Amino acid sequence: MSRRYITTAIPYVNSKPHLGFAMELVQTDVMARHWRHRGHEVRFLTGTDDNSLKNALAAEAEGIPTSELVNRNAQTFYQLREPLHISFDDFIRTSADQRHFGGVDCLWRVAAKSGDLYRKFYEGLYCVGCEQFYNENELVDGLCPEHLTPPEPVSEENWFFKLSKYERQLLELIESGKLRIEPKSRRNEMLGFIRQGLEDFSVSRSTERARGWGIDVPDDPSQVIYVWFDALANYITALGYGTDDETYRHWWIDADSRTHMIGKGITRFHAVYWPAMLMSAGAPLPDTIFVHDYLTVEGRKLGKSLGNAIDPVSIVEQFGTDALRWWLVRDVPRVGDADFTPARLVARANEDLANNIGNLVNRTVSMIRKYRDGRIPALAEDNPLAADVRAARSGATAAIDQALDAFDFRRAAEAIVHIGDEGNRYVQATKPWVMAKQEKVGEIQPDALDHVLAELLATCRDLADQLVPFLPDAARRIAEQCGNGGDTVAAPEPVFPRLELATADA
Repeated sequence: MSRRYITTAIPYVNSKPHLGFAMELVQTDVMARHWRHRGHEVRFLTGTDDNSLKNALAAEAEGIPTSELVNRNAQTFYQLREPLHISFDDFIRTSADQRHFGGVDCLWRVAAKSGDLYRKFYEGLYCVGCEQFYNENELVDGLCPEHLTPPEPVSEENWFFKLSKYERQLLELIESGKLRIEPKSRRNEMLGFIRQGLEDFSVSRSTERARGWGIDVPDDPSQVIYVWFDALANYITALGYGTDDETYRHWWIDADSRTHMIGKGITRFHAVYWPAMLMSAGAPLPDTIFVHDYLTVEGRKLGKSLGNAIDPVSIVEQFGTDALRWWLVRDVPRVGDADFTPARLVARANEDLANNIGNLVNRTVSMIRKYRDGRIPALAEDNPLAADVRAARSGATAAIDQALDAFDFRRAAEAIVHIGDEGNRYVQATKPWVMAKQEKVGEIQPDALDHVLAELLATCRDLADQLVPFLPDAARRIAEQCGNGGDTVAAPEPVFPRLELATADA
């Protein structure tokens, strides 16, 4: 089996996490759990981007030291692990992790040794929200296209990275697919950006403008390293880059795949700037970058700066982890924004989880308890009436593998729902409650009902297995009710309670 390294982007901690980042966490977690479930060796990294000007400005607004704000908010991101059932293996904080400081220093010095860093005076339009300079032709009515705020004019002397030097190599990498960018529309967007001609980009800020917050430029105390050069490095500094730690070789140099999961607003940094930085350092590149679109509310992107952020923990407290995780994979398309409402979450959870999968498990376990005292009958080798449900089970693994290889979470979830659909159809077609009456009076073969109950139990166990990456706790509960592979089932309990929408949420 292969060795796979997967990462989320690391978010700013100027405020608490919102549902948009929760989506990225959950989808990355599904990928990591899926690969582990298929027997691959996996390392899953997430963390926080602590060294941005946004964080310093947020601390100023609260009247507290930047370190205090960053420490407080970073903890809320780490604590998403429990309510969202996230299985990350490592969590890096760029302002507090010694691995990061040494790794960034090393990456800077290697780039300088490659002749890719130089100082120059610069004037430009800067969006603090994006931590990015924009050309006037990139603005929308004079506003940042991401935050819809006017960028501020900035003029100062900074260090620059020779991005233009790597233009041809980047084109070849992306065109050839050696650097895979999904979906195709984002790949084409990056190719278009590169073909317009790459300009060198600023990789430092004056210490004064950065409010003294950030990692110092080596041998130049007047400057701090620009947050993007600093933040992007986390993917390798977390592995011990710049030291003799074998973790870096194991998970970056010798990995079979290196995958970044990111939002569309930061594609340029990950698909153009970051590979160029790695080429400058003579380090391997990521091989896959999956770019997701946004969650929206009434068509507007979720965002702390836009004032419409939704707290994922409050959603979990109201509706449960299963319902939120399921909505984030089942209703969010591979391409295009997804508009979130509590009503949509409740409707999806009730339709797929309570009415379909949960109902099938409850009926199956209850009937085995009622008609066979909880003992599981043997599965028939040949069962023509079960052809459709067996096809759904046998085809699900390949369908899920293919879907997740394309980062199509919705299509993968549909394969699981299809198993539940066919299982419930099989119940209605065979009517075990009628068969039980017929069995008593000798109207059917003695093993006919056994074959139906065994088929249903096999279907429920398969559902538990396929749900492991998506709803790990629910998968465990289903497996327990189905006897955990033993020969008896447990007492039936609702796996997925029906959800109700509060009047205020309707």
